Amino acid sequence: MQFTIETIPRQTVAYIRRTGPYGANNMDLMERLKSWAGANNILDKSTVIMGIAHDDPAITLPDACRYDVCIVVPGKYEIKGEDINKTELSGGKYAIFMIGHTTEDIQKAWADILPELSGQGLCIDNSRPIFERYTPGMVSNHQCEICVPI
Repeated sequence: MQFTIETIPRQTVAYIRRTGPYGANNMDLMERLKSWAGANNILDKSTVIMGIAHDDPAITLPDACRYDVCIVVPGKYEIKGEDINKTELSGGKYAIFMIGHTTEDIQKAWADILPELSGQGLCIDNSRPIFERYTPGMVSNHQCEICVPI
């Protein structure tokens, strides 16, 4: 499994959080965020969207798993929307894995990423989130990136 190393800058994101089992409902959440972003004129061909799974379903009950869908916004952007929040994602060094955007490819990637990093002598920085990153070009080509802090 190939990856690149990228230094991602600190970013301000608007996000919607969902608590419950990971899966199809996460895509519904993404559509809600994209609808909000479109209505607020921040959705265009350069938009970066992220999905952050905060909990490991192997150790967290499905009903307690937290998932955020985020969109990068300017730092001083004023949030309008009752279920939209804003936070800062700390930047830093990340291993970037380009994968197919299918359930099967994502599951396989999660199984392969940790052994691949370990085999390269890299450790995950658990103080920062792992996230999926999407741009319109990636989505139209059925791809996404998994960004792992190292």
